[in-house]
Amino acid sequence: MYSFAQRKDTTVIDEPLYAHYLTHTDACEYHPGAEDVIADQENDGQKVIEEIIFGEYKTPVVFFKHMTHHLVDLDWSFMKETINIILTRDPNDMLRSIVNQIPNPSMRDVGYQAHLELMEYLKSIGQIPIVIDSKEVLIDPRKKLTEICNHIGIPFYESMLSWNPGARPEDGIWSKHWYHNVHKSTGFQSYQPKTEPFPEHLNQLLEECEGFYGQLISI
Repeated sequence: MYSFAQRKDTTVIDEPLYAHYLTHTDACEYHPGAEDVIADQENDGQKVIEEIIFGEYKTPVVFFKHMTHHLVDLDWSFMKETINIILTRDPNDMLRSIVNQIPNPSMRDVGYQAHLELMEYLKSIGQIPIVIDSKEVLIDPRKKLTEICNHIGIPFYESMLSWNPGARPEDGIWSKHWYHNVHKSTGFQSYQPKTEPFPEHLNQLLEECEGFYGQLISI
């Protein structure tokens, strides 16, 4: 998201369906800052689709960052009119991070099974979205961003590789809970595997996630 925010031809929207998700599930009971998100955003996902995702913008490119699990209780057919890219992450790394905000995440919270369901839906409507592993972006950001831009049909710009540290106006109100590291960054950091001990109570979830993750990146 921060990378695309560096483009002068692009408007960036951060997780517009977050409040919809919180008000349609019990996630509002344990997500940090849930009350603030619900108060800040439109809660009706269909209105978000009609008024935000298909709203009027001054730029020719609009980048929406979504979480797969935010698509709950929605008609996915709007994605026929969007270019879709699936970003995933090694669950061994991801679970070590999310546990700091959600101590006992479920499969719904992490989205690996939903990634495959989304992929199958997109294929059923004639789309073949590219799957990007975050590790690959960190290893060679220029190569992966060029691949993404080519898939979209827009030019890659060197400006996408760096940004000023700190918060951005596009950040969702939840950034104070989730964006500590990105606010310290000035670009894509070199990939470093997580070294802290893996939380043992998530071992079963890790095994399940690795199965879905392996299927997704092999597509």
